[in-house]
Amino acid sequence: MSYRFHRHNAVDCPDLGDLEPLASDEGHSLVSRTRIDWVAEANRFDLPGEVFYLAVIEDYPVGMCGLNRDPYVDDRRVGRLRHLYVHPGHRRSGLAAQLVSRCLSDAPQHFHQVRLRTTNPAADSLYRSLGFQTVHDDTATHALHFDQP
Repeated sequence: MSYRFHRHNAVDCPDLGDLEPLASDEGHSLVSRTRIDWVAEANRFDLPGEVFYLAVIEDYPVGMCGLNRDPYVDDRRVGRLRHLYVHPGHRRSGLAAQLVSRCLSDAPQHFHQVRLRTTNPAADSLYRSLGFQTVHDDTATHALHFDQP
């Protein structure tokens, strides 16, 4: 399947389509949190190094992922991968890996490390396949370190 990726960091929240009710039905609040935080100006993925991608097919949103400065670490050079969600009908298609890869493509220019937290075994496998290592602290389960010059 051929996905198009839209990078967002504007005032207006991107149209998340059916992702919000689908995620909610699965017991996940991350899509709603993305919209609520965007509207409240709490998080628009607009600081240096931050990105938010929406994957679409024929303008229909099928996945999303963002990268922020990690709010749990007092270091501007630590990023946090956030809000990865893929439409149930598009899982196991490689879309999640593509979204994460897009978010990470420019990350080494801004961050020396990217962290995340997940309890999902499938997500754990995905992140480890992308080079993340497991860590065990209060705010993260995985970290990816970039070589610094």
